Amino acid sequence: MGSYVPNTIEEQQAMLADIGLQSMDDLFAHIPADVKVKDGLQIPDGKSELEVRRAMERIAGKNKVFPTIFRGAGAYRHYIPAIVNNVITKENLMTAYTPYQAEISQGILQSIFEYQTMICDLTGMDSSNASVYDGATAAAESIVMCQERKRKKSFISAAVHPNTLKVVQTYCFGSGIELEVVPEKDGVTDLEYLKEHIDGATACVYIQHPNYYGNLEDAQAIGEAVHEAGAKYIMGVNPISLGILKTPREYGADVAVGDGQPLGLPLAFGGPYLGFMACVESMTRKLPGRIVGETKDHNGKVGYVLTLQAREQHIRREKASSNICSNQALCALAVGVYLAAMGNEGLKQAAVQSTSKAHYLAGELEKAGFTVENKTDFFHEFVTTSEIPSENVLAVLEAHDILGGYPLDEKRILWCCTEMNTKEEMDETVRILKEV
Repeated sequence: MGSYVPNTIEEQQAMLADIGLQSMDDLFAHIPADVKVKDGLQIPDGKSELEVRRAMERIAGKNKVFPTIFRGAGAYRHYIPAIVNNVITKENLMTAYTPYQAEISQGILQSIFEYQTMICDLTGMDSSNASVYDGATAAAESIVMCQERKRKKSFISAAVHPNTLKVVQTYCFGSGIELEVVPEKDGVTDLEYLKEHIDGATACVYIQHPNYYGNLEDAQAIGEAVHEAGAKYIMGVNPISLGILKTPREYGADVAVGDGQPLGLPLAFGGPYLGFMACVESMTRKLPGRIVGETKDHNGKVGYVLTLQAREQHIRREKASSNICSNQALCALAVGVYLAAMGNEGLKQAAVQSTSKAHYLAGELEKAGFTVENKTDFFHEFVTTSEIPSENVLAVLEAHDILGGYPLDEKRILWCCTEMNTKEEMDETVRILKEV
């Protein structure tokens, strides 16, 4: 960074002299000799900048970069306006660290405040935290925050992302929460099963909408069943889909969570991403992590502060609702810049193009001999089956520099489209598969 200022040997000696020492060895004299590294670190000699560049380019050359991608399954390739990277690489904003000292962190704090505001607008909720690690963590934290003294049982749909389910199960095991998986039926949550098994001991129910298979759940009916039992309703959502679907609040959700990766974050080999969490006003104090709030200083000027920090480092451990120890500030900044750049209409266009292209591809694949499994409405992902083994289908596409869908098993593939896919790409993909 430009603010990094090295010091000379002379300056080092002056600093040592000020504290009454003569050498660096004197500075570390209190450390036992038997634990010190002798004869230097056994690592190769340093390389020049040119040598390092050549070595890194050689390593990077082994990566396979696909110009055409039809894979999602939790991480999605969307268009990212150039302004996003331009802003987040500014030195004074390029940090993920917690802005503890409000008086010198106003820029970071304001960016988080704006992010929270946009997440509330997007989900229809009253409060948002400053983000958590990823979508799976957000799902798990949302279940923990819904627990009550007399309600320690939770339900989660089998149609959620498998990785999310594993993280939730781990959290519940560690927290002593009873978790029951609601089976899927025809690619969606089995509502009748839920109605039969939900009771007065249920704290919350978690569903994903659209779910792992791309299907839209009967979110309204599920929410009504959950509230009838007196439990909290949690919805995991794809934020891009909210450009055209109803908000979680409109479906009756008490908590809305999800992964913010589609909102301006590149695929980046799986991270870093961020998890967003928002809720109704009555549950604000149960949100994990931290919340940035707007206030005024003694001169009446607008300022920003850390308003709520419900973690063990700041309050009594037995009162802490979570051990989340950081927020994804840089990723949240990217999300905020993305949403500001796209606006309502831009987000809607991204959602419309994603779903319309997915439906077009699904129809063309059916003409090519594939069967689309989705029996309900789907957003921008869908599942196909065929007699051709999945690995063969994907291998043929890969040979043409096309990354096909995600293989669910030997016969089933989960496909995805976004606004980045063109009609020419889809037609070429179908042409290739017709020849298989």
